[in-house]
Amino acid sequence: MNPQHKSDHAAWETPDPGFWTSKGYAVVRADERGIGQSRGKLDTMSRGTSEAFFEVVEWCADQPWSSGKVGLLGISYYAGSQWRVAARKPRGLAAMIPWEGMSDYYRDRCRHGGILSNNFIKFWWNRQVVANQYGRPLTEPIIKVKDIAGDGPMRPKSAPESLEGNLSEEEREQNRQDQTIDNQKYRFRDEEYYASKEYDMADIDVPLLSVGNWGGILLHLRGNIEGYLHAGSEKKWLRMITGRHDLPFYYEQEVAIQQSFLDAFLKDDDRDGWTTGKVPPVDLVLRKGDVGFNNPTAEQSYPRRTESEWPLARTQYTKYYLGADQSLSLTAPQISHPKKLTYPALGSLANPHLLQFTTPPFASETEITGHIIAHLAVSVSPTPGGPTPSDIDLFLTLRHISAEGKEIFYTGTAGDPVPLTKGWLRVSMRKVATGHYKHREYLPWREYLSSEVAPVVVGEVYEVDVEVWPTSVVVEEGGRLMLEVASGDTQGSGIFRHDDEVDRLVFDVAVTPFVCLRLDTDVKSGRRPSSKASTTSASGRTCRIMSYCLSSRPRKLDGVGRTRRARCFLRPWGTEVIDRKNEMISTTSLGLLTGNKHLRLANVPCSPWFRLEYGGFPVAFHIKCDSSLGFWLPAFENQIGSASWHG
Repeated sequence: MNPQHKSDHAAWETPDPGFWTSKGYAVVRADERGIGQSRGKLDTMSRGTSEAFFEVVEWCADQPWSSGKVGLLGISYYAGSQWRVAARKPRGLAAMIPWEGMSDYYRDRCRHGGILSNNFIKFWWNRQVVANQYGRPLTEPIIKVKDIAGDGPMRPKSAPESLEGNLSEEEREQNRQDQTIDNQKYRFRDEEYYASKEYDMADIDVPLLSVGNWGGILLHLRGNIEGYLHAGSEKKWLRMITGRHDLPFYYEQEVAIQQSFLDAFLKDDDRDGWTTGKVPPVDLVLRKGDVGFNNPTAEQSYPRRTESEWPLARTQYTKYYLGADQSLSLTAPQISHPKKLTYPALGSLANPHLLQFTTPPFASETEITGHIIAHLAVSVSPTPGGPTPSDIDLFLTLRHISAEGKEIFYTGTAGDPVPLTKGWLRVSMRKVATGHYKHREYLPWREYLSSEVAPVVVGEVYEVDVEVWPTSVVVEEGGRLMLEVASGDTQGSGIFRHDDEVDRLVFDVAVTPFVCLRLDTDVKSGRRPSSKASTTSASGRTCRIMSYCLSSRPRKLDGVGRTRRARCFLRPWGTEVIDRKNEMISTTSLGLLTGNKHLRLANVPCSPWFRLEYGGFPVAFHIKCDSSLGFWLPAFENQIGSASWHG
């Protein structure tokens, strides 16, 4: 890291006060609600935190030491939060530099193509958020999740304890909105969790310099480009870089650009022509040649080029056709009838399932710069003796193969080797909002609403357009491109995996419905039944406790003392199907709902007590009477907590 930016007050992903104060700036780093020394509920990227950020900006503008002009500068979260507060137009905000910062919480960060990007969220939340929550003792170890690789910044030993002393783990848990739980629980943009984080980029009207990284193919890249395109600012610039996520921010030449921009709009010192149109709107770095990855010195050899717009007006959008021989060709294949290529579903980074389509060697040097869309015709088939599948997850990767046949890797967010770019789509979320003003021929716009979920039926062929994130590369003579279509994460995903056991694992085992327990009870007196035959409700109808069944994905207890709230539905024997929030419960089953998930639990023994595995954790059930309902309800207990289900 540049030693000029390692003063005693330096902090990761933020401007170093030691450097910037020497240039005539005051640097304000404010602890977000529930973090560090700020009391309140910890709820990252929420409307409440944006409102608090709004107040901080206006407070800075009003201070006697302030010129009244405030600029925003930071990486990652400290960039993503800039878009949201700028859209609120706080008094005094004069410029912003969102440096590698996603602008769309749902599409860029949490659910790629509708698929949960859980692994990074868990890593970030445990290592960088909860670790710094207000009230956390300094001596408490930071949670390390064994299935997540990589290190994050640890809380420094010199950090002060909270002003009012330490809070217990239980108090802190109650005082935070857990991203790992919420992003698993909610799936659609019209649900309150995601809807509350939406804003209109067009409301941003301050000068902005959006800095994106071609290697940020799983988190920030899309947001920097879309933010630049849709911000309402008259004065806005897009600058693209390469390198590790955190280091280029502190490179001498990049800091000089930051200072030049801020000087122009905060100090009225425009020595480079930002306000006069001298600085071109777009400044690209061209990835040409194989310089290796995570090598800052070698990457300095990449040439730069300025442009007047994005996407480039002279782009020649070119179709490549997928062949049954796994070719990727400029000419459409001549076939008399469609061909089918297959691969197993539910692949993973450890066990990938994929198909790869490769171009012939390029006859001449060719630049690929801009947006990519993949049009695929897909279907799903069950395995013999297996469950009936109900969705398809598509994972796409574009790779660069050198003339020597070696894949060329580029520097990813954590310094890891990554391919050119990636894209995703959950086929049940395939509907495209063609009438939306953000829909473009080269970028299919999806709303990801609960009302737009479309069925995926075995044997039906669905034509889908998959958004692949933008990229830039110069393919040299003899080089090739490879399009990879997979059913799960493949090389280059790193810590940004999509492998949540609830979101990805379709646990759809068919079981034969059966009666597990029949009970009699006197509803008025609430006495225990004298025999184990049937129950009679207040209306005189006979009720039975039915078998348990599984129709979707099981929810796993998280193993750190938390349990999931669940709802249980019993129905009178012989009545119609119960429909709760479109969750159909069969006439021969007891439905068990967790959130919006309808679970089947296989083969319940006919006993007052029995044991089964619930998402991998042992759970004990027993039957207890609730006379007000006229039948018996199951309750559950486990080794880390307990709860009851009420019909």
